[in-house]
Amino acid sequence: MKNDWPELFVLRHGQTEWNAAGRHQGRLDSPLTETGLAQAAAQGRLLRDAGLADRGVRAFASPQGRAWRTAEIALAAVGLTPVADDRLMEVGFGAWEGKTRAEIEAGWPWSDDIQDLMEWTFSAPGGESYDAMCARLRAFLDDLDGPAVIVAHGITSRVLRGLWLGLDLPQLADLPGGQGVVYHLKGGEQVRLG
Repeated sequence: MKNDWPELFVLRHGQTEWNAAGRHQGRLDSPLTETGLAQAAAQGRLLRDAGLADRGVRAFASPQGRAWRTAEIALAAVGLTPVADDRLMEVGFGAWEGKTRAEIEAGWPWSDDIQDLMEWTFSAPGGESYDAMCARLRAFLDDLDGPAVIVAHGITSRVLRGLWLGLDLPQLADLPGGQGVVYHLKGGEQVRLG
């Protein structure tokens, strides 16, 4: 699917206490660890090295604490102030929020109907569907009028980048993730910085 969305720099928040403990956060939150704070600073250096200062790039962030704190740290390196946008929040994990993968698998065994990890992500009882998440992220992308830095979450980043790249749900599992890096999307390509 061809799009005319602008150039993006996409960041996932730094490591949180729940990331370190293997807990699904979704719409819940936990603070950045010392590692997470260092990752946010590293992302700031990557943005600076990419020449973002004085380019007229706008910045947007999920209002959730972990993403907002990462944005404050990373964007300070290039003199940008983020605008909060609820459409960048993490996928709602419903009944799975706050639980580890083992706790989820014990309470909700893997269904034979589920084909891959990304499909499993969107099968949480009371959680957000893939279509609903795509709709809010597509609306966000459609509202952009120029290059942007986006600070969000792991699943949000994958779905956002997947939409921009024209990928479908099964292909999202092949997209790289990670904290402390920046994904630059321009000219139909994605390049990992860092």
